[in-house]
Amino acid sequence: MKKRVLFVCLGNICRSPMAEAMFRAKVREAGLEHVIEIDSAGTGSWNVGKPPDPRAVRTAAHYGVELGGRARQLSAGELSRWDMIIVMDQSNYDDVLGLGAPADKVYKLRDFDPEGPGDVPDPYYGSEAGFHDTYRIIERSLPGLLDALLAR
Repeated sequence: MKKRVLFVCLGNICRSPMAEAMFRAKVREAGLEHVIEIDSAGTGSWNVGKPPDPRAVRTAAHYGVELGGRARQLSAGELSRWDMIIVMDQSNYDDVLGLGAPADKVYKLRDFDPEGPGDVPDPYYGSEAGFHDTYRIIERSLPGLLDALLAR
């Protein structure tokens, strides 16, 4: 049976597609792509159908990760499908719980960060450097997430 993880941010064009692509690469490296399903979504609707932010695409490419896909909005009807819903910040956490997600399925990505819990900052309104900072936070949090997912 596959384990399913969904990454969620606000618009699904920066943080969650980066996390999705980075986690997909990590899962592939571990030879686990046949047992782990990965996707991403946003809590907001204004970016639905748009590609990832060009700054996120450039940042990921800088580290050898390819971003793809189109933004989509998380729906209440899909919550039961995911084993873990990984949000980027407190606002995303509150929104996902507000849709009816069980609290024992929802985690902040930085719950798995060896440097400590907190929010993954939204780089959208900042400089390109913020995207690199976001990338590094996601990167160091993913090993702990993979361990937690496999332990479920």
